[in-house]
Amino acid sequence: MPAKSPLIVDLKFIPEEVDAALQGAFPGREVINLADPAHRGRDLSGIDYAVVWKSAPDLFSRAPDLKVVFSGGAGVDHVLTLPGLPDVPLVRFVDRTLTTRMSEWVVMQCLLHLRQHRAYEALAKKREWRDLSQPEATDVTVGIMGMGVLGQDAARKLAVMGFEVIGWSRSKRTVEGIDTYDAAGLDAFLGRTDFLVGLLPLTADTKGIFNAGLFRKLSRKGPFGAPVFINAGRGGSQVEADILECLDRSVLGGASLDVFEQEPLSPESRFWDMPNVYVTPHVAASSDVKALFAHVDEQIERFENGLPLEHVVDQVAGY
Repeated sequence: MPAKSPLIVDLKFIPEEVDAALQGAFPGREVINLADPAHRGRDLSGIDYAVVWKSAPDLFSRAPDLKVVFSGGAGVDHVLTLPGLPDVPLVRFVDRTLTTRMSEWVVMQCLLHLRQHRAYEALAKKREWRDLSQPEATDVTVGIMGMGVLGQDAARKLAVMGFEVIGWSRSKRTVEGIDTYDAAGLDAFLGRTDFLVGLLPLTADTKGIFNAGLFRKLSRKGPFGAPVFINAGRGGSQVEADILECLDRSVLGGASLDVFEQEPLSPESRFWDMPNVYVTPHVAASSDVKALFAHVDEQIERFENGLPLEHVVDQVAGY
């Protein structure tokens, strides 16, 4: 039996989590963790596989013989823009844990805005006991832009909570119990949406799509008047100057942002201190590293046994 090709790991995750997950992973296969100084300058030619997340820009020139590249997360835009990306299958990470974590974050943010959590926090700081008029989830329509695996799971869980949920994607998706729209129906979709959830991949078509023009088309008939923007997709899909302007002018009533145009978010950003904005540091659906390695191991086994890889990215479409 021929020797197994080593696997390159170049993940900008918490190092201790990667080290722990590698214990017992990929039995019988050498793992080259590029975070280990021992591998600095190592010859990476002749290696078939790499799993990456925000990897070094010279990775593909150092590893010219890759046969498959695995993304460490659901998103792949960080890989598609790397110099020298080889013309080989690019596999994105799809796993129950990733999907569940994203849905948890989306549901939590919708509930925080629905239950006026920031307003009650402000009252509590003043030690003021006051009841605010409380709409129900059924009074709010949540529109999700991006109806892939993550969007569909979030939609189902929001519907269980009682929200009216609708979905949008460039190509129409059929999801039981949920009204969906395609590219031609964007304005109709926006006109019904009180809470807008962004779960779009970053492509040439989606770059800057969340802008002032789009926000002005959102519904103002919901229980809070001004709509809310919630984004856990990609920072490049939003225009942050427009978000700030729309919050200042009450075009938007609030926002929850997990992703940003530049990360980490600058300490000087106004988003940190705005009373109607929740900020999280790109953690809405952090990858479970053990689950990631199990996924990669399964896909390599399929590949080496002549079976088709799963979750291969259309590199032209960008997802």
